[in-house]
Amino acid sequence: MPNRLFRSIIAATLSAALVLTPLSAAQAAPARIKDIVDMEGVRENQLVGYGLVVGLNGTGDRLNNSPFTKQSLQSMLERLGVNTQGENVRTANVAAVMVTANLPPFATQGSRMDVAVSALGDAGSLQGGTLLVTPLLGADGEVYAIAQGPVSINGFKAQGDAASVVSGVPTTGRISAGALIEREIDFHLGSQHSLRLALRNPDLTTARRIALAVNDFIGVPTAVPEDPATVRLTLPRGFNGNIVDLLTDIEQLIVQTDQPAKVVIDENSGIIVMGKDVRVSAVAVAQSNLTVTIAENPEVVQPNPLSLGQTAVEPNTTLNVNQFDTALQVVPESVTLQQLVDGLNALGISPRDLIAILQAIKVTGALQAEIEVL
Repeated sequence: MPNRLFRSIIAATLSAALVLTPLSAAQAAPARIKDIVDMEGVRENQLVGYGLVVGLNGTGDRLNNSPFTKQSLQSMLERLGVNTQGENVRTANVAAVMVTANLPPFATQGSRMDVAVSALGDAGSLQGGTLLVTPLLGADGEVYAIAQGPVSINGFKAQGDAASVVSGVPTTGRISAGALIEREIDFHLGSQHSLRLALRNPDLTTARRIALAVNDFIGVPTAVPEDPATVRLTLPRGFNGNIVDLLTDIEQLIVQTDQPAKVVIDENSGIIVMGKDVRVSAVAVAQSNLTVTIAENPEVVQPNPLSLGQTAVEPNTTLNVNQFDTALQVVPESVTLQQLVDGLNALGISPRDLIAILQAIKVTGALQAEIEVL
């Protein structure tokens, strides 16, 4: 009988542990390593170029206002054997544009990528235009891709003699697979014996947890946290594979991420975002709103008949001052984010007033979080 009772207690304890463990893990925001880090060397590179878009239906640059467009057009025509020096070129079907693109990591020669096209002069729209051959340069001044093709835009512009309609931004567009890659980035990931993982949200706790998860999975010391934003990986001796195999093995590991308590405020739009670890000590808050309303109702005064007087306008101003005071409310010491929000909402204040209150609470030292103003 005692053995049966003991086994029943053990089974009940294990059942409770199995039920409670997923709940605890769910509260810790688990994530895969590949979703929270960037790998050294696996990155995009920005490219930029200057070109011409032709074929516009009278919505291009005005050459008198955009001398760079005129110079580019004449230079292009000269390279094609057309001499326009000294001629008064008048066309509204050409626009000077800047072409930008992101060269993907490990992109091979001959593959394609998307490019973005933006008007540089006073063109009204790029609709129906075609980008001519445009070299795309990297930060080192080398040509890495060549862009050309029809431009697709998301907006439009219609104009008449007395009215015009503009939808979206017709002076920007994209060319899908519009650039041909001509040069590759010389980086061989498989030959590396050590590289760094860069945390997208730097945090000491998260960096240490990543290193522990990797080392537990591999079985030997492989990962070392160097700082809140960096974890260094070293290919262990005897590992059956290269650094790519190691990254493939560890990128699916689940890590419980951590983050500092932070309150993000956008004063322009009145948006407030608070992290789950934001805490506030017990504090008393009162709010007072002062509203002043001024209304002007001028009155026209007519003179008496045969009085030789003149009609006059007398001002009539109505001034109202209203002050709304809320009683001193106590926001209790919060344990969860929900309790903090409920305590602040109990004051019945608007989001913009809440911004000022949170900043005041931070000054008193009662808000245990960092405030970041966008």
